[in-house]
Amino acid sequence: MNPEGLLYSSEHEWVRRKGDHVVLGITDYAQQALGDIVYLEVPAEGTKVVADEAFAEVESVKAVSDIYSPVTGELVKVNQK
Repeated sequence: MNPEGLLYSSEHEWVRRKGDHVVLGITDYAQQALGDIVYLEVPAEGTKVVADEAFAEVESVKAVSDIYSPVTGELVKVNQK
């Protein structure tokens, strides 16, 4: 059972439905594997994203990795936290 209602991709991203939108993030496993994150490059709000294509990049002390969108849609808001 998944109490948070998360759906996971094979690339270690997750999505959760929130009303008419979805919230997307990376899994705890991916965060731990990356180590300390030093930079995140995310496109501007309003950018179209396509399922299974890279749309963002995360840089950590260990590596630079692409973040893939599990869904097609429009980036509405970026969480700066």
